[in-house]
Amino acid sequence: MATTVGVIGGGQLARMMIPPAVELGVTIKVLEETPGMSAELAATGVGDYRDLETVVAFAKTVDVITFDHEHVPQHVLRALVDAGVPVHPGPDALLYAQDKLLMRQKITELGLPSPDWAAIENADELGAFLDAHGGRAVVKTARGGYDGKGVRIVDDRNGADDWFTALAEDGRGGALIVEELVDFVRELAQQVARRPSGQIVAYPVVETVQKGGICAEVIAPAPNAGSAIAQAARDIAVRVAEGVGVTGMLAVELFETRDGRVLVNELAMRPHNSGHWTIDGAVTSQFEQHLRAVLDLPLGETRPREAWTVMINILGGPAGASLQSRYAEAFAAHPAAKLHGYGKESRPGRKVGHVTVAGSELDSVLADARAAAALFD
Repeated sequence: MATTVGVIGGGQLARMMIPPAVELGVTIKVLEETPGMSAELAATGVGDYRDLETVVAFAKTVDVITFDHEHVPQHVLRALVDAGVPVHPGPDALLYAQDKLLMRQKITELGLPSPDWAAIENADELGAFLDAHGGRAVVKTARGGYDGKGVRIVDDRNGADDWFTALAEDGRGGALIVEELVDFVRELAQQVARRPSGQIVAYPVVETVQKGGICAEVIAPAPNAGSAIAQAARDIAVRVAEGVGVTGMLAVELFETRDGRVLVNELAMRPHNSGHWTIDGAVTSQFEQHLRAVLDLPLGETRPREAWTVMINILGGPAGASLQSRYAEAFAAHPAAKLHGYGKESRPGRKVGHVTVAGSELDSVLADARAAAALFD
């Protein structure tokens, strides 16, 4: 069995892989982009993940490569595979997390439900889509968008002219994606893990609450999600994992519509914000599960430890102070709350940590989690 896992990217997801790696007796090494990132505790190198020589040199020090993010270029990923380095997830799967246009094409090919969409290259094509969809739609850049970036609602054919111009100036061409503005009841997320030998396990579907395009709250399991919704979400994620050959954690972000449908919104092929609740709320956390999967070990139980778990992101943090300055007050007032700090400096809108509370009554769990997180504003 491989004993050293290399993680490309030094963010909080890599940081949260460190404790389960220690518990599993696995050595974890991190290639961080700049010194002092969240995963500094396990960082063994600093370098550009876009530079082939840097990444290959890092890969020579580990047994398997995985990721904190999906942004490593395809030519780098494929060079690693060609050199015989185990890469999980591999480039053929990551392609669909890196490019939303390819993702939409693949989801359609797999016959999975998604919003009506089109690839567009100019204002006329955007205008035609708007005319056919009630005058409003969502436009997305194919690459680089996350946490609300690269996404906008438009109601005018010229509403994405700056993005069309940027594509033209880039020299590589390409298209934007336009999607119908879905009338959804709420957003859900379904996580599964898949190991290279094919075993798949699924976590309960959760409800996610977004603020300004950033995940603010997660409720696990999703309240009032009947068996039909839960089964539909699980089936979609399993079909995606098998259809693109994901190895490791996969998160499928979903819309639940007013007429009872479940539609695919986005994909993430790594541990995901919607799964942070599992650290304290599930038998096997998503971070341990990801390590098990990329090492091709039998996957762990996904069952919740309590009836309800609520995760609240700390966005921005206390102005001019560290999270630690609020520990005493928060812990005294909310002894059931679990805090996870990311070792980041406070900045408006930045994810600097999260709070989790688990228990038997949803209303009290939700109130306790929100109150505890509010003390770190």
